[in-house]
Amino acid sequence: MSLFSALAAGERLQLAINEVMTRDGLQSEVLFVPTEAKIALVDQLSRTGLAKIEVTSFVSPKAIPNLRDAAEVMAEIIRHPGVTYVALVPNVRGAERALACSVDEINLVMSIGEEHNLANMRMTCAQSLAQFADVMSLLQGSPMKVNGTLATAFGCPFGGRQSDERVRWAIDAYLELGMHSITLADTTGMAFPRQVYERVAAVRSAYPQLPLTLHFHNTRGMGLANVLAAVEAGARSFDASLGGIGGCPYAPGASGNISTEDTVHMLEGCGIATGVDLDALLAIGRELPTLLGHDLPGQILKAGKSSELRQRGSVKAQS
Repeated sequence: MSLFSALAAGERLQLAINEVMTRDGLQSEVLFVPTEAKIALVDQLSRTGLAKIEVTSFVSPKAIPNLRDAAEVMAEIIRHPGVTYVALVPNVRGAERALACSVDEINLVMSIGEEHNLANMRMTCAQSLAQFADVMSLLQGSPMKVNGTLATAFGCPFGGRQSDERVRWAIDAYLELGMHSITLADTTGMAFPRQVYERVAAVRSAYPQLPLTLHFHNTRGMGLANVLAAVEAGARSFDASLGGIGGCPYAPGASGNISTEDTVHMLEGCGIATGVDLDALLAIGRELPTLLGHDLPGQILKAGKSSELRQRGSVKAQS
């Protein structure tokens, strides 16, 4: 039975929405976002019903200046029960800092496209996995969970489409190291719906008990269509970024991550529950252009919800 046939028949679906704006979004911003503003954003987002918030990244301040206050932000946020607070770490030093801040979960990222990993991480995939092994050794006995992200899981801008075998190789390597969950990331926005459906279905068939998240970018305008394809294939957890900010520096013209509010608006409109308060998200999002100093790619912040009615004559007729 198809997704929409199941929904029409009364089946109820509940998805988890994970906010990555405060890490994946802010890391690309030119203007430094003040520490107190980051803390306020996380605290506001914590009250919207999100499953996870990727708060920051414990990387070198020289590499990502906008996240140089990672420890201060993690120390000051108010943690809400039911919300998992995540940080990206690149290496053992980053994992040590995350441990000191009692992060709930860390995210380790490797591009499965070798050329993209060399460009983005400055190391081969084998070198990345060796670093991850050191991180997992450090965390042995710790309650901290570890998510492994397969960047360029649907396509590499240098090497092209990635095979199912390559994806399985990376997942097996992550699981052998002891990671708890996996994210398939369309890092440069190369995925399209049929490919997403087939890949997610294949991964779920091969690893039926594996907690799986999808991370899409809207570089070529297919982000939300890819979400629906992934839901059809059984995915139930998705990353998104408020306002649609963020993006990969190795994807020319990239428009960023899929927008959290656009994603929630679409899913709820289809009758798919997210547990997220869309009005609260929009209220937070309306403040972002002033904070960041530029417009945002998200659509619902511009157009409003489709359920919002207007007085006749308040808008111009369109053909």
